[in-house]
Order: sequence, then structure tokens, then C-alpha cells
Amino acid sequence: MSEPADLVAEIEVLEEKLQQAKSSITRRFIGQERVVDLTLTALLCGGHALLIGLPGLGKTRLVETLSTVMGLHGNRIQFTPDLMPADILGSEVLDTSEDGSRHFRFIPGPIFCQLLMADEINRASPRTQSALLQAMQERTVTVAGEDRSLGVPFHVLATQNPIEQEGTYPLPEAQLDRFLVQIDVDYPDRDTERDILIATTGVEEDQASQIFTKDELLAAQVLLRRMPVGDSVVELILDLVRAFRPDEPGASERVAETVAWGPGPRAAQALMMTVRARAMLQGRLAPNAEDVLDMARPVLSHRMALNFAARARGDSLADLIETTAAGLSRSEAAA
Repeated sequence: MSEPADLVAEIEVLEEKLQQAKSSITRRFIGQERVVDLTLTALLCGGHALLIGLPGLGKTRLVETLSTVMGLHGNRIQFTPDLMPADILGSEVLDTSEDGSRHFRFIPGPIFCQLLMADEINRASPRTQSALLQAMQERTVTVAGEDRSLGVPFHVLATQNPIEQEGTYPLPEAQLDRFLVQIDVDYPDRDTERDILIATTGVEEDQASQIFTKDELLAAQVLLRRMPVGDSVVELILDLVRAFRPDEPGASERVAETVAWGPGPRAAQALMMTVRARAMLQGRLAPNAEDVLDMARPVLSHRMALNFAARARGDSLADLIETTAAGLSRSEAAA
């Protein structure tokens, strides 16, 4: 069997397992298929996700369900202003042996897992938030001068409350850039909320079942990188990312007037990975321009910012991204 045929067969098998995983997740996280798709996208790409939504919308429930379905060892950290870096990373303690000798022993913190839920990450101080920087990028932490590897795979799913900002510490740009996607968790519609009401207030609730193992998820991440991407899609990704840099030659007048700083190369890398994952979740063998348009907002919205004048006017970053992306797509089609 040839290499392309092998790839097709492997993608088809993985797509079937992904549909089983989605079905298991949505039994407990009802009616939010877009959110489920984006979180699975982050895991397939080996990345991290930032979930933004009001309390009570099921963000914690989603992460716990993902841990079960994907066969990952998960931990949860509730970020608070008094949380210290050692509470996340772990620390060394001095032990005394029976013979009276003393030695230091490392006690690992909750970050030593495969799926970490950082709940309300912006409530911890910048010093504590920075404890995640090395972990999210390098999958290692340095404690007492020694590098220690984290779980394999290692993913961070962080949550933020978008309205209760008193006493919070906004994440720095360097940390935001380490999140593959930003996922907005909105209110459910009326029919979905009715289904949630019925499903969660009875004697028993549906339970998630394990679909993947750790090794199967790692194999899926490798398979994703083997998926081909056409030149036209690569060019559209580059055009899209560079279109939001206000100092870039050829940037539109609207971008130059409204954007304070634009996305860097990591945004293009994220789009390259996420468009493949979207195609895979839909059972396709290669991504297309529609995938790029769909992933533009979750990939770019936390990697750029409006300037003061644009914020004062009430301009919308989401509208800017969607309008610019749609314009580029039309230009690409016309060419």
C-alpha cells in the first residue's frame, strides 16, 4: 500500500474515533459543538486553549469530561491572588532519614499532569502566572536549578471570566501568544438550555466514557502534521496574518488606524495546525480556504489588540478579523 493510501486510511480511522469522542463529550457538555470542536482542535494540535465565558456555562465540566474521554491524567488549579509559584510547580523539602542523614526531596506540584485546568488564570499575580510560561512552551519546569519534564502530552486549558475584572491581573502578551486558540463560551439557546435542565436535574446523569488513550492521542498529533496543505491555503494564511500588522506595507487603512499591535509568526503556525485539525474533524483529507476563515477569530483574537482610539470608538476586534478575512478570501477567489 502506498504512502498516500496509508495516510487516507489512518485519517479515516482517526475521524471515526473523533466522532465517538465528540459524542461522548456532548452527552455531558450539551449543545456547544463549536466549543467542543475547538477544544479537540487544541488537543489534536498539541496546544493549549483559553476558554472565556461567564460562570456556570460548563467550562470546568468540559475540561473534566475531556480528561476522561481522551484518557489523560488531569489536575485542576484554582488561581487566586495568594497562589504562589511553588503551589503550581512543587518544591523541595528537607527529609531526615532514620540514620540521621538529611537530604532534599522534590514534591511535584499539580502541573505534573497531562491536562491542566487553570481556573480563572487572571486572578493570580503576574509572578504566579509566569510559572506557566516555561511549562507551556517547553513542557519542562525548572525548580531549584534542575529541569524537570512534564507529562506527555501536556496541555493547559485555562478559563477566564470576561466581566468580573476587579482584582485581576491581565495576562501578558507573551503568555497569551502561547495559547493556540481562544474559545468564547456563550449562553446556550433556549432549546439547548431546556436539554441541559432536563439532563442535569434528574437522579442520574450521562457519564463520559474513555475513547482515546494517551498513546493514541500522541499518534493523532503526529498524523495531523502529515496532512498535506495546499499552496493556496498556505498563502492565504500568510496574507491573513500579515494583514493585521499595522506597520506592514500594504496593510489596510482600517487596520492601520485601529490595531495597536498585530499577530506574530506563532499565529501563522497556529493557523497551519488548526486548519488541518478542522478538516480532520470533518472527515476531509486536506484543509481549504473555508477552514482558514473559520479559524481566524479563535487563533488571532488574543494575539492582537485595538489601540486606544479604536477602543474609545467601540470598535470590535471580532468584526475586524471577520471582515478582513472575508475580504482576503474574496480577493483570493477573484485572482
